[in-house]
Amino acid sequence: MRRSNHRILTTHTGSLPRPPGLTRLYARRARGEPVDAAEIGQAGHAALQRIVPKQIEAGIDIGNNGEQQREGFFLHVRHRMTGFGGTWKRWPRADVERYPIFKQSLEQQNAGKEMVSNFAPPKVIGEIRYTGAAQATRECADFRDVLSARATAGQSGLIEAFLTAPSPGIVVAAIRNEYYDTEDAYLAAVGRALQVEYEAIAAQGFLLQLDCPDLALEHHISFQDRPESDFLDFVERVVATINEALRNIPRDRVRMHVCWGNYEAPHDRDVPLATILPLIARMNVGALVLPFANPRHAHEVRCLEGHAISDDQIVVAGVIDSTTNFVEHPEVVAERIERVVKTLGDPSRVIAGTDCGFDTSAGAGRVAEDVVWAKLKALSEGARIASSRLFPAV
Repeated sequence: MRRSNHRILTTHTGSLPRPPGLTRLYARRARGEPVDAAEIGQAGHAALQRIVPKQIEAGIDIGNNGEQQREGFFLHVRHRMTGFGGTWKRWPRADVERYPIFKQSLEQQNAGKEMVSNFAPPKVIGEIRYTGAAQATRECADFRDVLSARATAGQSGLIEAFLTAPSPGIVVAAIRNEYYDTEDAYLAAVGRALQVEYEAIAAQGFLLQLDCPDLALEHHISFQDRPESDFLDFVERVVATINEALRNIPRDRVRMHVCWGNYEAPHDRDVPLATILPLIARMNVGALVLPFANPRHAHEVRCLEGHAISDDQIVVAGVIDSTTNFVEHPEVVAERIERVVKTLGDPSRVIAGTDCGFDTSAGAGRVAEDVVWAKLKALSEGARIASSRLFPAV
């Protein structure tokens, strides 16, 4: 995992806006409508070819495929694993339920929107087995081909590249179990299946980013009416399952993203970072990707003081909000970066990033595409300002 001793590098958290036509195809397929697989494949590949140069133009150093060839950050597993079928409606978010006027406004905003919903996932009705190894390898190869073509043409590229894969915990929490006798058995099966995807990404030479919103988000969804101890037990079990799935991948090739849900809402039922950090820090990864632009959690950068995480771990600090159309001033971005550096005491351990993805499931993003690119440009400009102050002798 790349560190820098002369400037702050930039990255983002994975998903980027998909073209409207591709979003419509994914949404139709999610509704069970007939969609030509070849058409989705072609549209996804075209979107990939477009998204890579746009990241580079915006000044992103460590980029990915924007998740263009998937319908969402975790829902693609239903096309790569056996055992899924039907659908169910996820538990509501506790913070949204507390504010009925806001809830109504939110429902009106989403009414009629062409999107794939993370809150209408399938159920588990059979044995979980990973059958999508060819698809995972193809996704990696397509991304590699785009990067290689740029290099062959003498065009600028990414300093480093990553691909995302979901935590087994978000799959278990979001996709209701109607097959396995226990949650532990279900979690273990998903962990074994996802290990195939994790290793496919690592084998292609990409950094692996694990998307683990479950380690924070599920506190106010699946566990909202249960003791906090039950949630923390879930977190411990998920971390252990992931560590087992990562056993063949070097620690410094993996980064983990944790968040409280990529949606604009009160978030006043969120679990504090201080409560979960001792548990998630046990994950055998080289970097933690955390949201510090978030107005509910920005202050929690102080949780990183001392030896809260290992000295060899990097922090990818969210300094750009992914839920509003404010374009952050580069000086604000620089100040946020510098605060994280001050907390850790080492600028080489800090990478500037975004709080979360901009389109975590197709069409769900709240930030307009042109604003997304303005935000990423502001990220790069802020990183340059911070670098000039943090590495003055370079």
